[in-house]
Amino acid sequence: MSSTLTTGAARIADGFADRAGSAALMPYLMGGYPDLDGSRAACVAAADAGADLIELGVPFSDPLADGPVIHAAGTRALAAGVTPDDVLGVCEAAAARLPVVLMVYANVVVHAGVEVYAARAAAAGAAGLIVPDMAHEEAAELRDACDVEGIALVPLIAPTTSEARLAQIGAHARGFVYAVSLAGTTGERSEIAPELGALVERTRAATTKPVAVGFGISTPAQARAVGELADGVIVGSRVVRAAGEGGAPAVGKLVGELAAALA
Repeated sequence: MSSTLTTGAARIADGFADRAGSAALMPYLMGGYPDLDGSRAACVAAADAGADLIELGVPFSDPLADGPVIHAAGTRALAAGVTPDDVLGVCEAAAARLPVVLMVYANVVVHAGVEVYAARAAAAGAAGLIVPDMAHEEAAELRDACDVEGIALVPLIAPTTSEARLAQIGAHARGFVYAVSLAGTTGERSEIAPELGALVERTRAATTKPVAVGFGISTPAQARAVGELADGVIVGSRVVRAAGEGGAPAVGKLVGELAAALA
């Protein structure tokens, strides 16, 4: 393992630690949307506006966890010929500014080979991976490959996750735990689930890693409310919508508003 590959998991920890006393902000952006140059510019704009980390999506043809906005963005990127390697190029540019966690579906990883993909991600500066359709019971090989490369395989938990399974996931967590705030796919919602506080507390009891919440968060007020409960706030569909409607300037404006709400 080279010295340049040992810092990914540590960079995630720093991203949360730097916001001690307030929640870290992690906007989600789709790699290659609205195009590759626009994707890079949006990541820079998010970093300039106060993002602490970035979740960068790898477009995939059957994104089971994604709602209509992110699904449409990925479809457009694929139609334009964007490849997983192209997204690694976006990652490399963004990782010069802040920690980048790739959100990638299992088929992409398995097709490349888990060790190969982990090595490519690390070489591109990724701090970690989120693989939403890889069950905890199936993730040991990829987690080991990520450990070798010094990057974090970030697990997800849901409101329906049992106590026993939550304990297993929490014990093996790397980087942070991604708490899905609601049942269903990504997308903007009018309100935060009232059970979210209990979910965060259950998760914290099962792990020593930070707990970040995503799905359904779209406004500064919602970000502030979630930030009072969790260690990190992930905003996806609303940020992707901004990228499509107004490019990097719109992303920067929105991320600035979200960051101010968490200050």
